[in-house]
Amino acid sequence: MKKFTIAIIAAMFVTMACNTPKKNIESDRNGSAIVGDTIRIANDELEYEVIIIDPGFNSWMQMNAKRRGFYTQEYMEMRNRTWVIEWNNRARNPTSANTFLMPIDYQSSIDYGYEVNYLLFNYLTYFQIKNNIRLGGFVPRI
Repeated sequence: MKKFTIAIIAAMFVTMACNTPKKNIESDRNGSAIVGDTIRIANDELEYEVIIIDPGFNSWMQMNAKRRGFYTQEYMEMRNRTWVIEWNNRARNPTSANTFLMPIDYQSSIDYGYEVNYLLFNYLTYFQIKNNIRLGGFVPRI
């Protein structure tokens, strides 16, 4: 079984350093697992998943993200491709290793489906707005 994972971990050391009790796992209306500030979107049929650990992203999603269906999958894929290329360039640069902890293995030739693209698109939008960083190509907007 081939498994593809896009893991976006921000403030990893802060999360590890905090000795907080584990929270119960909840599911949102789309079956996505939400554990505190961890969001996991998985499509077992396609064998792809996105795991995002970033304090604040879950609440930002609930308050700011456009509803599902607002953007087409093609629209999000176009932005994701551009932003991921720049993200990966910065992740491989030692001077930005504290901000971009790991590259994202996002391949434009693979159809990840709507949910994976939706979550990645919203995380990259959130990340750019929160950190006042532009990943090039398109200005993030909410």
